[in-house]
Amino acid sequence: MRIGDLRRLGRSQVEVTALSFGGAAIGGLYAPVPDDEATAALKRALSHGMRYFDTAPHYGAGRSERRLGMALGSSGAVVSTKVGRLLRPREPGEEPDDEGFMGEPPLKRVWDFSADGVRRSLTQSLERLGLDRVDVVYIHDPDFHEDRVYAETYPALARLRDEGVVGAIGAGMNQAAMLTRFVRRLDLDVVLCAGRLALLDRTAEAELLPACLERGTSVVVGGVYNSGVLAGGGTFDYVPAPAEIRAKAARLRDVCAAHGVPLRAAALQFPARHAAVASVLVGCRSPAEVDDNAAMFELEIPEALWEAV
Repeated sequence: MRIGDLRRLGRSQVEVTALSFGGAAIGGLYAPVPDDEATAALKRALSHGMRYFDTAPHYGAGRSERRLGMALGSSGAVVSTKVGRLLRPREPGEEPDDEGFMGEPPLKRVWDFSADGVRRSLTQSLERLGLDRVDVVYIHDPDFHEDRVYAETYPALARLRDEGVVGAIGAGMNQAAMLTRFVRRLDLDVVLCAGRLALLDRTAEAELLPACLERGTSVVVGGVYNSGVLAGGGTFDYVPAPAEIRAKAARLRDVCAAHGVPLRAAALQFPARHAAVASVLVGCRSPAEVDDNAAMFELEIPEALWEAV
């Protein structure tokens, strides 16, 4: 596989690279990241041929967007952000809602999937990114707002796409079932499916991927390490991995070792093998992590390994 291979998102004119940069880590997810380290990681990704960068207001309460905008400048990279959470200043005495992001500014996240909220969120994101338009916008984590998506969020994004402010529209979630319903009911260019097309969880294979192929909707895959357990960490879906999951990960590691392949490489390349998948997102917080993920993505893996897993 080659990092710089280009794939088009649905019927849009937006093209993304096979490997892309997820911006949660540089927003300070689980550990603070200095400005210079975040900038260096983004620059290193460009040097490896990555030309698609994903972010969101949620990631560090806007910090990821600002860092990405400053580092990419006039690189011409494809950028995606998200709507569904507005940011406002925290009131005196109001508790932070950092949700695992460290060192973020004193802002409060407010769920808002209304048409007005979509436009306000995108206006704020464009300011932080230093852009006047954005390539891709995802509806972010609407797990408890499905009806509002049909009534307001999607129509607002479709209008922005028609106006040329947005190049492609989609939805991004940690589940496959609702994404499948969106693909079947809405004219989406792309879905971002996190954690459900991974070696430890292939839920998306059952209905989401076939629906995407049928509808011509592209898939961007995140969470390929299932939040860490497939990369040597101890978490699965952002909580401590239960014994059953740790045992499955150990068996996968043994299979990979028998073929001389690091488990990280298999985890990163596995979703990219599906015809519906346009890009694999991977979060990086340092140049060293970018280098490692780039090497894992382009490592040759024998077909016998895929038959074994």
